[in-house]
Amino acid sequence: MEAVPARARVYVAGVALAALICLAPLPAAGAPWWAVALLAALHTGGERITARRSPGACHPVLLAGAFLLPPPAAALVALPGALLARVDQRPVLLRRIWRAAEPVLAVWAAARVFGLLGGREAVASADFPYALLPAAVAVLVFCAVLALLDGSVLLIAERVPARRAWRGLFTRSLAPLGVHGLAGLMMAVLWRSRYGPVVSLLVLLPMCVSWWAFAQYHRERAAHQATIRALVQAVEIKDGYTRGHGERVGQASMMIARELGMDDERVEVLRFAGILHDVGKLGVPTRLLRKDGPLTPEERRIIELHPEYGHEMVRGISFLGEARAAVLHHHERMDGSGYPYGLVGDRIPESARVVAVADAFDAMTSTRSYRRARPVEAAVAELERCAGAQFDPRMVEALVRALGRHGWHPVVTADEVPPSRPPAPPGTGTGPEAARGATPAAGPGQPQGTSPGTTPGRQEAHR
Repeated sequence: MEAVPARARVYVAGVALAALICLAPLPAAGAPWWAVALLAALHTGGERITARRSPGACHPVLLAGAFLLPPPAAALVALPGALLARVDQRPVLLRRIWRAAEPVLAVWAAARVFGLLGGREAVASADFPYALLPAAVAVLVFCAVLALLDGSVLLIAERVPARRAWRGLFTRSLAPLGVHGLAGLMMAVLWRSRYGPVVSLLVLLPMCVSWWAFAQYHRERAAHQATIRALVQAVEIKDGYTRGHGERVGQASMMIARELGMDDERVEVLRFAGILHDVGKLGVPTRLLRKDGPLTPEERRIIELHPEYGHEMVRGISFLGEARAAVLHHHERMDGSGYPYGLVGDRIPESARVVAVADAFDAMTSTRSYRRARPVEAAVAELERCAGAQFDPRMVEALVRALGRHGWHPVVTADEVPPSRPPAPPGTGTGPEAARGATPAAGPGQPQGTSPGTTPGRQEAHR
């Protein structure tokens, strides 16, 4: 996001000013400068090596500084690594200032609390059990400050609702920071013991193993993303008229999932579900996907096999989780007239009900070879009209709330229509069935001309 609102710039400036105030008493802190320099160099080097694959991996060094040094000196440990860290997004200077000010404040607060609770004296006397309590409180403060600052910048810069801005920030980081805090405390105790600073650095060896494991996780995650990209690209090459449709459905599915209060891991799975929901089209003959004019009943039956084809393709990909059920059931309907199995109501997996609404919404709001895009308002009205019969009303309401709060700004757009296949002229119908001379009301597996007005989402099944 290159265009940062003025209110966000003011907020970052305020946080940076607070960080400078925390560092101001540094000359009078009486800290051993060699220790500050050693910890700062260790943190900077570690961040340069691990930051891109494992952000925050060097927090044990920062917390060790909070347990060993006065608050201003401990805060200084975080500064060089943050200022020298790579910043890929613009505006670079503003982001660099933010990334530097945030850990400075968090470390200063943790060191301040640790000192007030007598933790530094316990570390100096190697009273390890007694030091656990102030260390635990300091870690909680460190975690809370980071969560508070991160949530505040989401609220101010991106206008994320207050009920969502801080949700999960503290709880998700508490466990890893607790481990980092324990490692930092062990470093501090060994540092002050007769073994000295060199031996204390051995505590970082098991942390290095954990960093390596985390890097392996990121490599695996990158492989997952590459797998999904390859599948989506294959579908889009085969059915070029829906280029970007999967990504947009994934984005709308995320909006619904977040509005329903799902956790981040499940939101990500539903994004995968939206992206891959039409992967089964790889098993459908290209001539049917690109056919002009009405489909024959036999051709419709072939195309309606694509959810089962898709499920067979992804059933062995374990990381997709419930996204596999969404691929299979996203054309089911609440009244039981959908396909492939005619499931009714809550028997349809929740993930499939989410994707069904997202799929229908994008199908109506993007231009296809057989009709022009509808306005968002018209698509929403159609979804609301069909809620209960075709769509889960709860999913429709969630999408409407999300659109009202954030609008619809799809990341991927593919709305140009090849000139050789212009959209149907106004007045000749809006759905693919209308473009093919069929009644738009035809339900899945029903003769055309029945169940009037209940098929906006299902219309896209035939392409």
